[in-house]
Amino acid sequence: MSTTLLPHKFGPYGGQFVPETLMPALIELEREFVLARNDPAFNAEFDKLMASFVGRPTPLTYAKRLSEKLGGAQIYLKREDLAHTGAHKINNALGQALLVKRMGKKRIVAETGAGQHGVASATAAALLGLECVVYMGSVDIARQEPNVFRMKLLGAEVRPVESGTKTLKDAINEAIRDWVTNVRDTHYLLGSALGPHPYPTIVREFQSVIGREAREQMLMDAGRLPDTVIACVGGGSNAIGVFSGFVNDEAVELIGVEAGGSGISSGKHAARFGDATKARVGVIHGTQTYVLQDEDGQIAETHSVSAGLDYAAVGPEHAMLRDNERAFYTSATDEEALNAFHTLCHTEGIIPALESSHAIAEVIKRAPKMKKDQVILVNLSGRGDKDLNTVIKELGNGE
Repeated sequence: MSTTLLPHKFGPYGGQFVPETLMPALIELEREFVLARNDPAFNAEFDKLMASFVGRPTPLTYAKRLSEKLGGAQIYLKREDLAHTGAHKINNALGQALLVKRMGKKRIVAETGAGQHGVASATAAALLGLECVVYMGSVDIARQEPNVFRMKLLGAEVRPVESGTKTLKDAINEAIRDWVTNVRDTHYLLGSALGPHPYPTIVREFQSVIGREAREQMLMDAGRLPDTVIACVGGGSNAIGVFSGFVNDEAVELIGVEAGGSGISSGKHAARFGDATKARVGVIHGTQTYVLQDEDGQIAETHSVSAGLDYAAVGPEHAMLRDNERAFYTSATDEEALNAFHTLCHTEGIIPALESSHAIAEVIKRAPKMKKDQVILVNLSGRGDKDLNTVIKELGNGE
């Protein structure tokens, strides 16, 4: 691989909109990442841990009963829910934690919404002997209590965030403030494909294992590439990971599913591409991308039944893919996601994360309109254990 520095932008999106105090840390991170990905020893350690600790490759599962129920396309699930810690987040957390060791730093800060990135960061920190502080909005702490307990069990300190909407956006704000204050010995282990350069590229590269595996598995198991690849999109790390395996295959349609919340017209959602009245290009958390904004240009409040999709912006590479019409973006409401959650449980014996349920909701809409010899691949980004309290509250006892 090349040892030259990485492109700073994705078309007009991306960049580095940060205080000067953070620039040395970003320059160091980019340099160390470029050196690491060209270092056989680093790659060997990462690959070994991905196999022996994370449990990769994750399986590809043919969803036979769901395919039969919907009566159209054949549906395959890329099972990131079976990775250690229960979601795709561990791929990036482990990769960045190894970079932290390489840089000689001892402390990481992280943000989390659904809790899965927090758990993954705490897990990687425990494995590698790092101090870990996780910032989490108090609203998300209340609806993701099992993951909060898991983080604490793993030795991380969970710091509640009471500012703003008390969700993911505000947790990121506090994590960045901590990083600015302690930049000399602290690394910000950003969990999604957003933030200032080089984070969107680093996260995509560590998550690209999903797409590489899925492409090889589709060719082996189905004997062909999928017609359509579907993934949920909050910040966008699981989606960009699986899309990366197929982005150069023009015949493969790429579909991202945002959080439609209570419906676009209600204003209570997190559909950055779906709301023309609120979504405008802006700068948030160090990057230029599509951001939900109010009439005054302030960050708009968002809503989703899934904590991990409850965010006002989207990763810059997704913005470029949309502009280029290489990927297309739609949304699923809370009600549709909860219905999809139930459907996958009953047809396949798999309890999905509410984030992943948004992708399943799009499958339920799309598959019946497709031919039986067509194929859909869904990235099942995480498992739903963390969401049971929310689902019980929304649906009752689950029967």
